[in-house]
Amino acid sequence: MSDHSRAGGAGEGSWVVPLLVLVSGSFMAVLDTSITNVAIPKMMVTLNAAPDDVEWIVTAYTLMMGVVVPVCGWLGSRVGLTRLHRWCMLGFAATSAACGLAWSLPSMIVFRVLQAVPGGMLPLIAMILLMRIVPKSNIGAAMGIYGLGVTVAPAVGPVLGGYLVEYVDWRLIFYINVPVGILGAAAAAMVLPSEKPTSWPKFDLWGFLTVGYGMFALLLACAEGQKWGWTGYRILGLFVTGALAIALFVVIELDVPNPLVNLKVLTCWPFVNSLLLLVVVMTGMFTGLYFIPQYLQNVQGMQAFNAGLVLLPASLVVLVMMPIAGRIYDAIGPRWPVTIGMLIAAYASYQLAQLNVDTPRQFIEVNLAIRNFGLGLSMMPIMTAGLAALPPALSSAGSTMNNVMRQAISSVSVAALTGMNTDVAQQLLADRGALYDGGAQMLPQIAAYQAQGASGLLGLYTMVTNQITTRTYANGFYLVAVMSLASVGLTLALRSGGSSTAKPAEREIVEV
Repeated sequence: MSDHSRAGGAGEGSWVVPLLVLVSGSFMAVLDTSITNVAIPKMMVTLNAAPDDVEWIVTAYTLMMGVVVPVCGWLGSRVGLTRLHRWCMLGFAATSAACGLAWSLPSMIVFRVLQAVPGGMLPLIAMILLMRIVPKSNIGAAMGIYGLGVTVAPAVGPVLGGYLVEYVDWRLIFYINVPVGILGAAAAAMVLPSEKPTSWPKFDLWGFLTVGYGMFALLLACAEGQKWGWTGYRILGLFVTGALAIALFVVIELDVPNPLVNLKVLTCWPFVNSLLLLVVVMTGMFTGLYFIPQYLQNVQGMQAFNAGLVLLPASLVVLVMMPIAGRIYDAIGPRWPVTIGMLIAAYASYQLAQLNVDTPRQFIEVNLAIRNFGLGLSMMPIMTAGLAALPPALSSAGSTMNNVMRQAISSVSVAALTGMNTDVAQQLLADRGALYDGGAQMLPQIAAYQAQGASGLLGLYTMVTNQITTRTYANGFYLVAVMSLASVGLTLALRSGGSSTAKPAEREIVEV
């Protein structure tokens, strides 16, 4: 059945309920990438795990998600995307229950790896089906709704996770997925269109092995770079072999008749432009989600739940802006909402770069909300413009590339900025230490600390490290502000005009 016949026969709103079912699965899967972070200290005690080892609960999930995304399109072709979606919903529910029952760190890591298989596929399946079941005239609004699942979930995670960990039980962060997954699979069976596979493409084994290893190596290097040392042989080896594997993957995909990912999408400049802008948006989004909670907890001493509440107003802004941005896209196209959004994000990121140790909570909430207003206005028009520029035959490959890019940038951007911050912090600490070595003769104000003995020196050390930590977080926001401002050159290359001005290829009907 075509999306045209569904839309025409059942009315323009016939796609809304199926889309909400798809979003629920995406939201659940993406939520687990952030909600687990706040439970790590409790897991460490319950599972009797060392701090360095317990981080693999998060890292293993991220790595496996990056590996399974490229194979999702092939599986959808073999078994049907709607059937695969139901299997993933049930699989995510089952593996979440297993995570809640984990009795040791190794068992938890194994269950998290298994959970990441359906978890990595759900957002991609949702995006591919969205492009198939929604009429092109409503694609902006639909992508705005879809965006709630992939952008609000990481922000809601710390709040929900902090509450469950602090007031209930950390295992509930996994158990809560079980009824959602079962009900979601039942709803999908009722409202999503049935689909039978029409082709049986041969599995691109060498393409999967090369891209799987490449993604694994690069994500692992970014995740462990700070701990293992960015210039150590392990990290350099992962970067080199990962890059070589990706290069070999490109060569293979250009030669095989049934590629795992159709790289022809990269010959479409509007799509490539959207990927470049997506890098900026995702870097800005995850910088705030990662740095602000750390700043509030490590520098200002907030509890995890309260730190999550600081992010809540900004999350609500995204919740409101995503559907609105979709409607704006349908009306006037992506150029002006994205340009305005990136300028707003640049301004608010610059404001957040003024952080100091005693920055008021209200200042952070207001500027995070303003920044998310800009990012929320930009993100879905960027993704929609890129996917809409592709011919229907490449929509699945474009969705895969989008998800791979989002997954990679969410890990690489945070890791790169964290590595940069670590180097800057070490240099600043060395500079301050050299200055303070002169004692009261160089800085008379430290004499009061020295007079208090060990407790005074500890207070001095805490003050200095808090100042340095805050400065490094502020530097990250400076970088995001510069990237957002520089991206305006790319935003002006986006299409202007509503859905009616799209090229004929962009409005072509897609069969399901």
